Amino acid sequence: MSLLAVRDLMKSYGGVHAVRGVSFSLEEGEMLALIGPNGAGKSTCFNMLNGQAKPDVGSVKFRDVEIAGLNPRQIYRLGVGRTFQIAATFNSMSVIENVQVALLSHDRALSRLFGAARSLRRAGAMALLERVGLGPQAERACAELAYGDVKRLELAMALTNAPRLLLMDEPTAGMAPQERGQLMDLVREIARDEKIGVLFTEHDMDIVFEHADRIMVLDRGKLIAEGDARSVRDNPAVRAVYLGEGLAFAAEDRT
Repeated sequence: MSLLAVRDLMKSYGGVHAVRGVSFSLEEGEMLALIGPNGAGKSTCFNMLNGQAKPDVGSVKFRDVEIAGLNPRQIYRLGVGRTFQIAATFNSMSVIENVQVALLSHDRALSRLFGAARSLRRAGAMALLERVGLGPQAERACAELAYGDVKRLELAMALTNAPRLLLMDEPTAGMAPQERGQLMDLVREIARDEKIGVLFTEHDMDIVFEHADRIMVLDRGKLIAEGDARSVRDNPAVRAVYLGEGLAFAAEDRT
């Protein structure tokens, strides 16, 4: 049984076929990249997996449970975490308070924020911050963090429901090149250690080629290629789609 099994997924908006018959699977501990030019259907596909959009047709099974059509909160409760292209953190709170709030949300205990909030789920929050390398910055205001550290904080928050599947939408967007590699190294380490399946979209092809176990390529809503970095780079259909899009084919000499 695959961790995630997607079959014949379809979604249209009016006369626009955003996703057309997409099927794939994802295993525990695997890093799977979903790439494609602008308008390929990546965001629509992600939103159907996360419950923000309902498929017109198709099946999405997470740990053999059908989740197509469930809302984001229901899917989150089953063990699916998500990060976003623009990090969703609370700048007015400290780093550790951000994680505490996420933990209390998972516990359905946000009403307990009023009162001795600073003491609630502190040990659990601190453990997650240590896991992503932010332990020494726990008491800093989130607004003071460098953007690379904000993305690490968002990762810690995404781990508060102990996910078995992590969906990451453009995880390195806005980060410096060195920070991108460090973040994805961390994600890969956590995925391997915790047996978390990771599905991510990414425009930085160096990051994709270096960190994905497998790569899927969408074009106009259809899956046109799937495989390891070398097979995807060598695929004529992928090369045709990405002409003029800045795909880093030169990176093939480094693998």
